[in-house]
Formats: sequence, C-alpha cells, structure tokens
Amino acid sequence: MSRTDWEVVIGLEIHTQLNTQSKIFSGASIAFGAEPNAQACAVDIALPGVLPVLNKGAVERAIRFGLAIGGTVAPKSIFARKNYFYPDLPKGYQISQYELPVVLGGKINLLVPDGKGGHYEKLVNLTRAHLEEDAGKSLHEDFHGMTGIDLNRAGTPLLEIVSEPDMRSSAEAVAYAKALHALVRWIDICDGNMQEGSFRCDANVSVRPRGQAEFGTRREIKNLNSFRFLQQAIDYEIQWQIDLIEDGGKVQQATVLFNPDTGETRAMRSKEDAHDYRYFPDPDLLPLVISSDWIERVRGELPELPAALSARFEGEYGLSAYDATALTASRETAQFYLDTVAAAGTANAKACANWVMGELAARLNKAELDITASPVSAAQLAGLVQRIADSTISNAIAKKVFEALWNKEGESADAIIDAQGLKQVTDTGAIEAIIDEVLAANQKSVEEFRAGKEKAFNALVGQCMKASKGKANPAQVNELLKKKLG
Repeated sequence: MSRTDWEVVIGLEIHTQLNTQSKIFSGASIAFGAEPNAQACAVDIALPGVLPVLNKGAVERAIRFGLAIGGTVAPKSIFARKNYFYPDLPKGYQISQYELPVVLGGKINLLVPDGKGGHYEKLVNLTRAHLEEDAGKSLHEDFHGMTGIDLNRAGTPLLEIVSEPDMRSSAEAVAYAKALHALVRWIDICDGNMQEGSFRCDANVSVRPRGQAEFGTRREIKNLNSFRFLQQAIDYEIQWQIDLIEDGGKVQQATVLFNPDTGETRAMRSKEDAHDYRYFPDPDLLPLVISSDWIERVRGELPELPAALSARFEGEYGLSAYDATALTASRETAQFYLDTVAAAGTANAKACANWVMGELAARLNKAELDITASPVSAAQLAGLVQRIADSTISNAIAKKVFEALWNKEGESADAIIDAQGLKQVTDTGAIEAIIDEVLAANQKSVEEFRAGKEKAFNALVGQCMKASKGKANPAQVNELLKKKLG
C-alpha cells in the first residue's frame, strides 16, 4: 500500500499555562527562572494538614477561553484527584477535572497551507477544556546517576485544551496549534512562551486504511514545545506506524517521546486509560459554581476576537481571507495594521496590508524582533504608503525610504524624501529627454524590439529607470517609450 492508501487521524491535547500571579491552589508565585524549589509552598508539596484554595483568576481565564471558542461554560464543574506516582508529584495525585470540566465543546476555524502555495479552510471541534495543576520537574542532565526534583512548577495553573480527532495531517495539526496559540495570547490568558513551557502540545496519532470507519490504535507523543517539533514528530510517527502495520506488526497503545536530535519517537510507557488513574472527586474542594452574571461580565470584557476582526478586514477593507487571517495571527500585528490604516486612510488598506506582511515582516524576522519593537512605527509606514499612492515616489524608491526609516535616518517618509531628493520625476519633458538618451545609446535593443522581441522593450524600460536613478514615473516611461518607438 502507498502512503495515500492510509488516512491519518490526529487529536491534540494542549496545556496552556494561565498567566495568573500565583498558583491555582496556593499563593506561591509562578514567576519563571527562580532557584529550584524556591517557589514551592506547603500546599504545593502537600504537607499534612494543608488545604487547597481555588484561584479565582484561573477560573476567569477559563471562562474567557470558553466564550472565545463558542463553547459551553459549565455552571457547575468538579475537581478530581488523578492518582499516579511520579517523583515530582509529592501528593501522589494531581488535582484536575474529569467528568465535569469547566468548558465543553467549541471550535476553531483555520486556514491550512495546501502545499501548492494556496490554503484551504478547516474546522476543528474541541471536546473540552479543563483546569488542573501542573506537576514539578525532574532534572537528569546535571546529576550523574541521580535525578534532581524541582517543585517550583508544582501547582502552576493549567488549562488543558482537548480537541476532537479531526485533523488529518501534520500540517493541519500545526495550523490548529498555531491558531490556538494566537487565541490564548489574544485573549490574554497565557503568554504562549513555548521555550518556558507555557504552551505544550501532546499529539495523539493513529492511522487507518482509507475508507475504514474505525480508528486505528493511537500513540500519544508527549511534551512538544515547538511547532517545528510538532510537525516532525507527527510525520515520523505516521510513517513508523504505517511501516509497522505493512510489515505485519500491530500498533500498541503507548506514550512516546520525540527526540529532536534524531527526529525519531520512542516509546516511554504503555498508555494509561482513565480507569488507571482512579479518578474521584477531591474531598478538599467544593464544586466550582459559575453564575450567568459572572459569565456575562467576562463576555463584556473580551476584546474583538480574531475571527470577527478578520471578517471585518475582508468586509470593510476588501482583503482576501488569507491576508485577513495573517494580519490577525497576533493581537499586536492586528493593532499595528489598524493603526497604519487609520493614519493612511482606508483607501490604502490593501497597500498597508502588503507592507505589513511583506517588507516589514521580513525585516522583523531577520532582526528577530517582535512587531511591538519595530523601528518603523505604524504612523511612519502609513506616511510611506501615502507617498506611493499619490505618486510622490515609486515602489522601488519606497524600499529605499523604508530602509532609511528602519535605520532611523529621518522622522518621516516626507523628511527622508526631501532630504535625499527622492521625489518621482513626472515632468514629461524631463522623462522624454532621458528616453532619447537611452534610445541613442541602445540602438541594438531598439532594432530587436522592432523585430518583434518584446524583451527588448523591457530592457529599454530598465535602462530608462536606471538613468533616472529610479525616480522616473514607471507608467509614464512605458507610455512615452512606446510612442517614441512607434
């Protein structure tokens, strides 16, 4: 069987660290980078006699997420004890939610690259999102023959977001993870820092013969902390499962780890099912009751969501679905674009989008800068777009002006244009004089054009633009050159 004879089934479980000041059941700090075990209080390590107290801020963030995805915020949810032994889990159980989670359902709409330069729409349904505490961390690298235990993360508030198995490729899984990453940052419930473990992905992957209704046996790839690793791990796991089955083997349900150095997954342990954890309601925590008034108050505080803003960009500014989605990939990018259009005028909305996603994005990526740290402000970029629109400068000259703005060589596009004498030449007489000089110096190209070689005309246009140092109006050059050549 070929790869196309198999269908891939993927579901993601994503752990988002909520950006509260303290832990979910204690007042200990969750600040990153503290000395090991400096932020683990008596509640976090379950000393005898301590009791957990639920963090209201964590609940509000869960409500915010539920509303943002169009899910159902449960009026009553229950905290449970998930029992298992691990060295960095001092209690011997994790406080989580099982039968009654805080959020049920919801969906994420996204655009997925089709591998041919285009995109297609995909809807991913969500099963649930539930609140839970994080465990500590086992450290192996710095200890020879021993394991160090850092309990600073124990009790850190998490919202675990579980999708339906709706994805059919690693590209769809990555697009979904990126969309979710953008959303939790947009609604300000998580900083999204994957290097610090604030946003971690577990991927459930299985394969089945195309056309088969029954799912194959899944394996769960744990703790993927970059989109690149997510794609690599899923692609390797897919091929591994297909090869195993085609060689007569059978996939065993398991938890696996991805090794970025080798690009391979390896089994860590046989996969537990829910009954292995012996869930039962936590006797120390009352049911979580969320009133309709509380939900409506949180709804009123939500910002305009990416999907709504993207639709507005399409409707009001005439952008394509792809452009609108790209500009709403982060709240900061969307705001920069809105500020640029506000200063340049809605008539220039498409041009503003091209510059934000094109030249500006490329320079920011190269400099490894976030758009909030852009050396070129929205107002400066708007000024540049306006000067292109009114034909003060050409697109070629605009890149020189942008470079000067980036390097802080002027406070505005106008100042740079005036200081460097970059205004576009639109005087017909001046352009005709340049064309006459070029034609006289390039008789071979003239003859080739008259012999029917269209490329010769483009070469002459290029010579005219070069002779004018890029300042001549390209449209006028084309028009006058055609007249001169008859």
